[in-house]
Amino acid sequence: MSRADTIHEPGAEALRLVSVTKRYGTGGSAVAALNGVSLTLAPATFTAIMGPSGSGKSTLLHCASGLDQPGEGQVFIGGVPLRYGSETEVTRFRRGRIGFIFQQFNLMPALTVRQNVALPSRLAGVRVDKRRCADVLTRVGLDHRRDHRPGELSGGEQQRVAVARALVSNPTLIFADEPTGALDTRAARDILALLEESVRVFGQTVVMVTHDPVAASYADSVLFLADGRIVGRLADPTAAVVAERMTQLGDEVAGRRAGRDS
Repeated sequence: MSRADTIHEPGAEALRLVSVTKRYGTGGSAVAALNGVSLTLAPATFTAIMGPSGSGKSTLLHCASGLDQPGEGQVFIGGVPLRYGSETEVTRFRRGRIGFIFQQFNLMPALTVRQNVALPSRLAGVRVDKRRCADVLTRVGLDHRRDHRPGELSGGEQQRVAVARALVSNPTLIFADEPTGALDTRAARDILALLEESVRVFGQTVVMVTHDPVAASYADSVLFLADGRIVGRLADPTAAVVAERMTQLGDEVAGRRAGRDS
């Protein structure tokens, strides 16, 4: 059985994108960051998103998670369409469904670890579940640091706080944008192990943008983007095979761009 062989209800889906397009700019200067992207991800799977710079990786993550609105197409979370109304309506939809982990942590420096983890609940006007916060901090190995502030923590510890913050609402989907990009090797392994645990033990679905073939090797599969389109998929990835595919993809993209510029 491969790592991607997860038991779930037939037809169940965690995430589906249908012909999602996102353009920046107007008129002749408009650039399609995403160009008709369609994909479906099953529950309890770990997917890495990779591609050359400017391929649309972060835009895909932002549109899929509700942080940005596609110009065209539709996003479904657990079979339910993501509807874009007011910021309050989108936040309400995302709560309990979606957690997001940023590369640069995005922690509030004046708040303690415990307060940072509880912040999304407070901003949403929801009663803070202190027991849940404590359980999540224990899970990420930071219960003993709960009263420290971000400036007193290492980079790896700060990212674990960010992971705890994403997990505290027990979301079905976790999006991570280069979550190990600012970390050393050991801290990166810790974060990737936490994401793996979210999938294998807790049945959550993880979608991670990364440039690192080693990080991608933790996933069940890798989706490759180029020029705003999905151009390949690799199941049960190894770091070596991912690195080789990325080199090939970079050469192909560079060749196309050189042809357009000539």
